[in-house]
Amino acid sequence: MNLKVKKIAAGKLRRYTNFTFMMYLSHFDIVLKNIIDFFKIAVGFFQAFGRLVFLRPDAIFLKGGYVCLPVGYAARILHIPYVIHDSDATPGLANRLLSKKATKIATGMPLKYYKYDESRAEWTGIPVAAEFTPVSAAKQRKYKKELGFDTDAPLTVVTGGSLGAQTINFAVREILPQMLKKSSVLLVAGRERYPEMLDLKSYEKWEKGVLCSNFRMLEFSGEMWKLFAAADLVISRAGASTMTELSAMKKAVIMVPNHKLPGYHQVKNAKTYADANAALVVSDDAMSKDPKKLLKAFDELINDAAKREELARNLAEFSKDNAAGRIADIIVRVAKK
Repeated sequence: MNLKVKKIAAGKLRRYTNFTFMMYLSHFDIVLKNIIDFFKIAVGFFQAFGRLVFLRPDAIFLKGGYVCLPVGYAARILHIPYVIHDSDATPGLANRLLSKKATKIATGMPLKYYKYDESRAEWTGIPVAAEFTPVSAAKQRKYKKELGFDTDAPLTVVTGGSLGAQTINFAVREILPQMLKKSSVLLVAGRERYPEMLDLKSYEKWEKGVLCSNFRMLEFSGEMWKLFAAADLVISRAGASTMTELSAMKKAVIMVPNHKLPGYHQVKNAKTYADANAALVVSDDAMSKDPKKLLKAFDELINDAAKREELARNLAEFSKDNAAGRIADIIVRVAKK
């Protein structure tokens, strides 16, 4: 399939949850970038306006994020219907602005977590790859074996995303000896953080190409579905996409949300799951000060298979099958009006 890509200028508003008004004044570089990006948004609006006049689409799909703002406003002036999609439990600034005139709103979580007009909103879920699906106990053991682990021992997979999460990595470094007494551990350190974690390779033992220890560290994996499928417990950030993948796979999760992101999106996502008894949550800040906070949550779940099953079952309630098809159906319906 040949897809034509047309780029437009876009800018974002840099907001930091730990910044006060006076701190912004003392960081003129941030203020200057925000001013420059305001003009980028204006340029992007005129670029989008011109292209939409020429293309005159029947409908527009906006996934969210600052890049959607100029397109959405241009569509609004041209009376072109558009559909937005929200992945997080709390909409970002762009989607809050665009939702006011959106023809339809697709949501990643059940509608009760949003303040959208329910006549225009529909819970579709978040699209994930087909591989993210529950596996049988036999397949779980098969994937453990492929990764080099004891098939009869519990496996904990730790990930901070493709780039890595320094605070999670550092906490695991401190508590790893205690974790290894109760579980095999696979740490996905992340592309940016892997070099600073190489000391943990001393826990990883190989003989003739066979893993002879219950620890393994990867920089990144293009088969996260296989790692999750093998896991009995996952320690992860609370990003919408990752949590959707784990929900689809019906996994027990300890979430360590990134509290420094604008709008506290991950913190609010994590609270939603915790309130539904669908995951345990450990504060990133508290864990950084005392890694034993993470160890306590780990001990609570690794020793209690019934509790893990309960959390996994509740987390699966947030999963919606065929999310991509549901979103596509909405877009087609809007286009045909």
